[in-house]
Amino acid sequence: MTAPAPSRLGLLLIALASISWGTTGATMRLLTPLSPFLVGFVRLALAGPLLFATALATGQWRVGSSANGLNTLGIGVALAAYQVCYFSAVPRTSVAVTALLAICTAPLMVAGLSRLLLQERFARITLLAMALGITGTAMLVVGPTGGSVRLEGEFAFGALLALGAALAYAFVVVLSKRLLLEMNPLAIVGLSFPIGAGLLSPVALHSSSIPQTGTQWGLLLYLGVIPTALAYILYIFGLRMTSATVASIVTLLEPLTATTLGFLLFGERLGALGLMGAVLLLGALLLTVRAPLTGDESGD
Repeated sequence: MTAPAPSRLGLLLIALASISWGTTGATMRLLTPLSPFLVGFVRLALAGPLLFATALATGQWRVGSSANGLNTLGIGVALAAYQVCYFSAVPRTSVAVTALLAICTAPLMVAGLSRLLLQERFARITLLAMALGITGTAMLVVGPTGGSVRLEGEFAFGALLALGAALAYAFVVVLSKRLLLEMNPLAIVGLSFPIGAGLLSPVALHSSSIPQTGTQWGLLLYLGVIPTALAYILYIFGLRMTSATVASIVTLLEPLTATTLGFLLFGERLGALGLMGAVLLLGALLLTVRAPLTGDESGD
C-alpha cells in the first residue's frame, strides 16, 4: 500500500499542533518547582474529559471492534510511557540531550513502525527531508550546550529512557494512523487520554508538590486545553491527510518553537551550531511541502 500524498491542509494542522506542543516547555518552566510527573498527569487528566465530551457533542463517538479497543489501550499506555520516560530522563542527562534523543530519533522509529505495521512507502525526497530534519534538530538542540556530553552509567540510563520516550511517541503516531481507518479521531483521543492519565495517577499521587497559586492552576489549565486537547485534535485530523512518516518530520517544529520561546522569554542562546540546525530544519519542512508536487517515484 502506498502512503497518501501529504495535503497542505494536513501539513498545516500538524504544524499548528506542533507549534502548540512547543509552548509546553516554557510553560512547564514557569510551573517550576512542580513535579513534571504531576504536570504530565494533570495535562492528560484535564484533556481527557474535554476530548470525550467533544466527541459526544459532535456525534463522532464510534469505538468499533475489540481490536480497535486494544489499539486504543496501546495508545494510552504509550502516552503514559512517554511522560514517565521523558521526564525521568531529564534529570539523568539534561533537557537538551533528552530532547535530542527523544525528538530526533522518533521520526526514524515512526518510519520503521509505519513500514512494519502500515506498509507505508514514501518518496525519496521524503527520505532526504527526514535526514535534513533529524540532522538540523540535533544541531538545534546540541548547539546551546556546546556539544559536551558525559558518557557515564547514569547518563547512559537516562539516554535509554529518552529513547524509550521516542519509541512511545512512535507507537502513538502509528497506532493512531491504524485506528483512523475505522474510528473517529475524537473517539481515539477521548478514550486514550483518560487511559494514560489513569496509568500516571499512581506517580502523580506520590508527588510532594501541588499547585499553590492561581497562576500555577491557570498554566496547568492552559496545558490541558491548548497544547494537549486542542493540539491532539488538530494533529489527528491532520494525520488523516498525510502519512505518518511525513507527519513525524513536520512535528520537528516543536523543538524549533520551544527553542525560540526559550530565547525570547528566558534569554537562552542557540549558538552558531543551533542556528545552522534551524536552517536545516526549515529546509526539511520546505522539502516536505514540496514532496507531493515533485512527482518523485516511491522508494522500494
